[in-house]
Amino acid sequence: MATVTAPPGSAAEPRVVRTTKRPSGPVRWVRERIIPILGSLVLFYMFLPIFVVILFSFNLPNGRFNYQWVQFSTQAWTNLCAPGGMCEALRLSLFIGLLATLGAVILGTLVAFAIGRHRFRGRSATNLLIFMPMATPEVVMGSSLLTLFVAMSFARGLPTILIAHIMFCLSFVVVTVKARIAGLDPRLEQAAMDLYADERTTFWKVTFPLVLPGIVGASLLAFSLSFDDFIVTNFNSGSTVTFPMYVWGAAQRGTPPQINVVGSLMFLVSLAIVLVAQVVQRRRAKP
Repeated sequence: MATVTAPPGSAAEPRVVRTTKRPSGPVRWVRERIIPILGSLVLFYMFLPIFVVILFSFNLPNGRFNYQWVQFSTQAWTNLCAPGGMCEALRLSLFIGLLATLGAVILGTLVAFAIGRHRFRGRSATNLLIFMPMATPEVVMGSSLLTLFVAMSFARGLPTILIAHIMFCLSFVVVTVKARIAGLDPRLEQAAMDLYADERTTFWKVTFPLVLPGIVGASLLAFSLSFDDFIVTNFNSGSTVTFPMYVWGAAQRGTPPQINVVGSLMFLVSLAIVLVAQVVQRRRAKP
């Protein structure tokens, strides 16, 4: 606290000005960097399970369970298909994920354009119905689909899994693509039409390239949801075994490190896709 006196000849009384002493040293350093520090801690907490999965993919367990570190080994990486049935289940999950992504992206993109660009009767109700599969618990969705397939005497297997995956991935695709459509600048399309482009040319030359990042993001999201799903698949798979169901069954009798290898590969591939997209985007942004 400091006292400020009035200048000579002035009738004003002295004023008291309070000055706050700024912290110095480690306290000041932490205060200036508190947000990056907290963000780094949150990211570390989120990625810690993934680091554990990658670490234990190089483990050589003594018994059936891969829960304790024994010694470093690359045997699981060089013998990925050693556990019986794992590679078959992995190929099936990849196949279902690709087909479900393709179907959900095609239908979801059409629905997103219809809701985002057109006014029609029942538009508000359609928006509400689109969000319902996202808010519905997977147990309810899986049991409801099972009841539907049984009532229709539809044999459970690959077709029922594919239908179920397309259905619950559809909502995520619609929401993602619709958000991209809502952010488009209509003046770009109007400028294309002012330059004598018809509606089809405007769509493929202007609209679709602008919406494409949203479609790609929706595709990655739909594939990850389909590949990772267990609850809905378990209700409607019959005797078909996907990779999540194989992991669940293997956990009852033993967890081979090859499961950690597959998880590590999926994470690394996803990370590579994101990094490549960022590099391409930065190169395009450069003058």
